[in-house]
This record gives sequence, C-alpha cells and structure tokens, in this order.
Amino acid sequence: MPAPEAAQRPLFGIVLMLAAMAILPFLDVVAKHLGQTGVPVIQIVWARLFFGMLLTLPFALKIGGLKGVVPDPFWMHTLRGLFLCGATFFFFWGLKFLPIADTLAIFFVQPLIVTMLSPVMLGEKVGIRRWVAVVVGFIGTLIIIRPGFQEFNPGMLMALAAGTSLAIYMLLTRKISGRANPMVTTFHTNIVGAVLTGIAVLFFWQPLTLEQWLMFPLLGLIATIGHSLIVKAYDHAEASLLAPFAYAEMIMAVVAGWYFFGDFPDRWTFVGVGILIACALYISYRERIRKLPASVSGEHS
Repeated sequence: MPAPEAAQRPLFGIVLMLAAMAILPFLDVVAKHLGQTGVPVIQIVWARLFFGMLLTLPFALKIGGLKGVVPDPFWMHTLRGLFLCGATFFFFWGLKFLPIADTLAIFFVQPLIVTMLSPVMLGEKVGIRRWVAVVVGFIGTLIIIRPGFQEFNPGMLMALAAGTSLAIYMLLTRKISGRANPMVTTFHTNIVGAVLTGIAVLFFWQPLTLEQWLMFPLLGLIATIGHSLIVKAYDHAEASLLAPFAYAEMIMAVVAGWYFFGDFPDRWTFVGVGILIACALYISYRERIRKLPASVSGEHS
C-alpha cells in the first residue's frame, strides 16, 4: 500500500508515468535495430532479461536481503517469467515485420484479454458493459489488422500473441499481488526469464559486433528505468488515475518509429487504436466503479 505522503502526490505520479512512456519505446527501437542487423530474436530477449536481472539485483537485495531474491511461490514466478518471455519474444519478433507503432497498436489488445480471462483465472465477475467494451475493442483490433483488405503480415499474429502472453502474465501477477515489493517481484521475473531464455539461446547464439554488445546492456537499462518509473508512479497515484496516461506510449512510439526507421501508421491504424484505447479506459473505469461500495458507486458493472 502506498505511503500516505505518496498517495497525496498524484501529479508527481502522472509525471513519472509519462516519463516511463517516453522512455520505453526506445527499448523497441534498440530491439528492432538489433533484429535488422541479424541478431536472433531469442538472443535479444535473453539480453533484455539478463541485463534487467543484473540491474534490479541490487534493489532486490536492499529490499529483501538474500532471502528476498528467492522467488516465492517458485512455481508461480516461473510461470509468470515464462509468459513474460513469451510476450517479449513475440513483440520483438513482430518488430521484424511491422513498424513499432503498428506492433504496439495491436499489442494494446492486452487489457481486453485480461478482462475476458479474469472470470476463468481469477473468478472475477465481468458485467455486460465490460463485455460489450471487449467486443468493441476487438473490432478496433480488426480495423488495425484489416484481414482481407491488406496483405497478410506475420507480425500481426506476433503482436496479438505478445498481447495475449502479457495479459496472462498480468493475471498471474494479480494472483500474487501484495506478497512482495514490486521491485523484488520484477527481479524474480527477470531472473526466471533470464534462466529460461539462457538455456534456449545456447542453440541460437550468433557472434556479435562491438556495437551489438554495447546495445545488449542498453536493453536492460531502458527496461529497468522505464519499469522502475512505473512502480514509483503507482506509489504516488492510483492505478485508475494512471491508466489513461499509459497510452501516451503510442505517441512516442510513432515519433521514434518515424525518426529512426521512417515508419508512420496509416489513418485506419489510428482509428483502431482510438477504439482500443477508449474501450480499455472504459473497462478501467468500470473496474474502479465495481470496487467502490454500492453507496458510493450507485451501480454495478
């Protein structure tokens, strides 16, 4: 639970969230560049998780000590790490075929899948309004993909798989919420992911140039800074307040994709993204209403 003084600084929390959203697209820039230079996707994913593990280790030790760096429950953290590996792998793979903004646009299906699977995985009740929002959101996804109206791109399936994997990761995170400090949990996920990908990367490893080696720790650094800012943002403001600002990442993704790779989404992608974001924000609003006492909310989702 955030400290009382932190909860009284929502504006600072918003600033931290916006800073994170401005930084994280550069993770995709580095990953896409490495992929274009011939580095296997699994090798890029390993680098992101391994160096992320090294950078979060001091924080985990400071917060939880030696005992705190051991995942508990082990099987749940292993499963979370597996799905985070999948989300990262599919997203980086999608970047080989799609511009950053387009990949991120389809990836935004994640909140809809969380809502769709929460009754099965968490036993939560989803009201009719949120089910309608899920259906409309998937229509937004179809507008972005436009099956039958444009040439099939495998990157679209990769982005969908990434969003689905991250949705399951988020649901598993909800199941263990409150058991450990968020930074310790981040370290646990990184170390599990680094071990899992470390085994797989042995079969696909390719020699690297000096430039590529220098970019590997950059992956971990950008990811660690970005996610640390998000953790800090949640210390200062409620999730329902911060949710809309998380979609500011799309703005920087468009700018970064245009500046570094000359890519720019078409108008239909923007229309689909607008629908997806609107539905995700409505779902977030309905979840907030659902958690309020009936005398305060006056309605049920």
